[in-house]
Amino acid sequence: MYDYEYGDLCFDEDKMGMKVTSGVVTINKDTTTNLIGITIGGGPPHCPCIYVIQVSDNSPAALDGTLESGDELLAINNECVRGHTKLQVAQMIQSSVGRVILKYNKLHADARQGKTLDIVLKKVKHRLVERMSATTADSLGMSRAILVNDSLVKRLQQLDDMEQSYRHLVDHTERVLRAFYALTQCFKEFGDTFAEIGAREPQPRASEALVRFAEYHRRMERQGLMLIKALKPISRSFGTYLNKAIPDTKQTIRKYADVKFEYLSYCLKVKELDDEEITYCSADEPLYRIETGNYEYRLVLRCRQLARKRFAALREDVLAKIELLENKHVHDVVGQLHAIASQMASYNREISWMMLGGNNVSEPPLFPIEMDLTCTAFQYKSVQPVSDLNQDDLNDESIHNSVDNPRVYRDLPPLLKKNDSVSALTELSQLCLDTDETDNENHAITASSPLLLDLQ
Repeated sequence: MYDYEYGDLCFDEDKMGMKVTSGVVTINKDTTTNLIGITIGGGPPHCPCIYVIQVSDNSPAALDGTLESGDELLAINNECVRGHTKLQVAQMIQSSVGRVILKYNKLHADARQGKTLDIVLKKVKHRLVERMSATTADSLGMSRAILVNDSLVKRLQQLDDMEQSYRHLVDHTERVLRAFYALTQCFKEFGDTFAEIGAREPQPRASEALVRFAEYHRRMERQGLMLIKALKPISRSFGTYLNKAIPDTKQTIRKYADVKFEYLSYCLKVKELDDEEITYCSADEPLYRIETGNYEYRLVLRCRQLARKRFAALREDVLAKIELLENKHVHDVVGQLHAIASQMASYNREISWMMLGGNNVSEPPLFPIEMDLTCTAFQYKSVQPVSDLNQDDLNDESIHNSVDNPRVYRDLPPLLKKNDSVSALTELSQLCLDTDETDNENHAITASSPLLLDLQ
């Protein structure tokens, strides 16, 4: 522990519970700038020690990684720096040739210790200012940092709109696939129905055409299921983009925004501490935290450096994810939509080609299907024996109606061309029961069979 005496006052170090260890590091200087890339502060007449304020990105000190913000410098090239001003220490570093040997006290600071209530309130302020316009913020007297106007954070609204669009796209694609599946089931039902009709059709040519038409519908059902199977991965790709890629990018942007607001809060806290130090120094008044090693300020510097590292890393991550997202949106999604359109167009062309006969040139054209509607499946000639007929079916009115029909009457055998229907039926019955009749009588029974169908 050091005792610092300034005038009539004597202060001990106030490390705020932090641990300090010593070490030595050799850093090769940048040959172009002759610098090692650190910014120093403190020193007489107010602060008893020289400490590192900031380590520049991609500098020799940053690439070495030993020195961090808040570390105290004890000696430069084995020359003690106690009692030297920060300007003198900077000249000692610049006067070194090739490399610099630094002896230091490493400050082991916990970032959670520096995240005080003041920092939390500053983060809340930055979140509020983020949603304000510049005019409103100026009217309320609230400062807007440069990083508040960050286009990456504003991408959250664009991602929300994109997510909504893709949600509609996924829902529409699923509805289209479900509707197309229902259509394939209609094709199947049509195929089964036309196959049944074709099987019952008495006209050979029409029956063949209907059976072919039924087979075409069954092919359409099978090919439709194959099309749905081919389009399912595209739908899942849209779902992956919607449910994984966009939410992951949004979550990364939110983390980035939180770290950014924390980094801005530490920057603002450092600015407040600098202003406080300037105020006390201009009034030539002692400030306890400065005269005891300025550990509070050095802790804030360390927390600011850590927040800046996280901010830079998350910014790179956000930029990479947004770029991948945009590439997928511009290229992959367009390609997927084109694949859907081309698959369905190919399906329609194949169905049309199949309906026109395909490669089977030996078959006649399917359309038009010629059918004789005057001869349907419901007009087959009966083979029912006369003995099975009921007596009520053979009434006088039916016989007279048949006899009154010129075509039917012309085809009647002479036996039935009588006005007495009862006598005609009696003679028919006698002919059916008599097995020893002559050939002419058998011919009369055979000729009377169509009449039985008409009577029935």
